Amino acid sequence: MGHISVIGSCSMDLMIEADRRPQAGETVMGKRLIVSPGGKGANQAVAAARLGEKVYMIGCVGNDAYGSMMLDTLKENGVNTDYVSVLDNEATGTAHIILAEGDNSIIVLKGANDKVDKNVVDSAFDIIKTSSLVMLQHEIPMDTIGYIIDRCYEEGIPVMLNPAPYMDIPEEWIEKVTYLTPNEHEAALMFEGMDRDEILKAHAGKVIMTVGKEGVVYGDGDDVVHVSGFTVSAVDTTGAGDTFNGAFAAARCDGLPLKEAVRFANAAAALSVQKIGAQGGMPWRSEVEEMLS
Repeated sequence: MGHISVIGSCSMDLMIEADRRPQAGETVMGKRLIVSPGGKGANQAVAAARLGEKVYMIGCVGNDAYGSMMLDTLKENGVNTDYVSVLDNEATGTAHIILAEGDNSIIVLKGANDKVDKNVVDSAFDIIKTSSLVMLQHEIPMDTIGYIIDRCYEEGIPVMLNPAPYMDIPEEWIEKVTYLTPNEHEAALMFEGMDRDEILKAHAGKVIMTVGKEGVVYGDGDDVVHVSGFTVSAVDTTGAGDTFNGAFAAARCDGLPLKEAVRFANAAAALSVQKIGAQGGMPWRSEVEEMLS
């Protein structure tokens, strides 16, 4: 079995649970504070590792308490951290989350994640170039993402780009990556002037679009395939998209056909929203297989 390399962010999630989120200038009382490891890169790494994949995390944390917690949690979940750089005089990235009214609002401080540069990538390229899949997201510098996509394309290494949080990207990135996993809002911004079916048919098998409770849609030749989601009672949606991405990557690396891989990832995401916390809610493989059965 090969391995997955995740090049991305490592952040601590500082989550406040409340009955409702405050309006501008307003103070409300919260119920509790939850501090847990997160960051889209680390989340996706943990999701794939919990599902049985060999995963390498490539990124940066600060030489601080949050950085230590991040590394410990990655290791506990089976993620290799040999290529996570610990930086002096840099703070570990943080995400400040308000969980209220059945949904979340998030502000991200990049911290050490902004130091994931070409040198970090080059120092890990021996492990990157033997990957079954490289996973990317938008919480590290965009110049670095472009550098990774170009190098992987030259080497014939499959790349999955989760374009979140949304930023405009060059069209050539879309052509060079193997999978692009936007939600419907990100896809509308990325492919301005095209409707959903036009996007999916033009990038059949490449654009895997999540559409909330409806599930996932993608193109298959001239057809659009819809894979329904699972109906569950959501407790916390934080990390659901990351769980989907990690699970989809795991399923494809295990050789599952596209439709089965999407269904597998839908099940993993549905399980994840039933618990508090991004990584804490991520399921193990036996749980996903039980749900699918």
